[in-house]
Amino acid sequence: MRNFDLAPLYRASVGFDQIADMMDRVLTTETQTKTYPPYNIEKIDEDGWRISIAVAGFSDEDLGVEVKENSLLVTGRKADETTERSYLHRGIANRAFERRFHLADHVRVAGASHENGMLHIDLIREVPEALKPRQIAITRTEATPKDVVDAKAVN
Repeated sequence: MRNFDLAPLYRASVGFDQIADMMDRVLTTETQTKTYPPYNIEKIDEDGWRISIAVAGFSDEDLGVEVKENSLLVTGRKADETTERSYLHRGIANRAFERRFHLADHVRVAGASHENGMLHIDLIREVPEALKPRQIAITRTEATPKDVVDAKAVN
C-alpha cells in the first residue's frame, strides 16, 4: 500500500481540513471493505438522496439511525434468541452491523422508514440563504465629464 504525506496540504492551505481529513481516511482504510449489509445510494433530485440498506430479519427495535458531526451511523443489533434452533443451512445473516456514512456540509437526514426488509434513509441538502448565489442589480449612473465646468459654479 502507498503512503501519502498530506502535511504539505495542511501547510499551504487554510479551510480545507475536511478534504484533507477525508483523503486521509480513504487512504488509511483497510483494503478489504465491509460488504454487510448491502446498500444502495440513489439520487432522488438535485438536492436529495436516499440510502437503502437491506436489513432482512431486523425489526424496527433492532435498528438505530444516528447523526453526529456530519456522520450518519446506522446500526443493527439483533436481540438474543432464547430458542435453540437447528439449521440445516443458514444463509440469512442476522449478525450485528454498523455502517457509517460521511455527510457533506448542509446535508441533513429528512427521515427514515423500514419496509419489506429495507431501511430507507432520506437525505436533503439545505444550503442557507447567506450561502446561495444572489443577483446584484446593476444601476446606471450619469457621469459628468471632468473637463466640463458647471456654468453656475463659475458665476
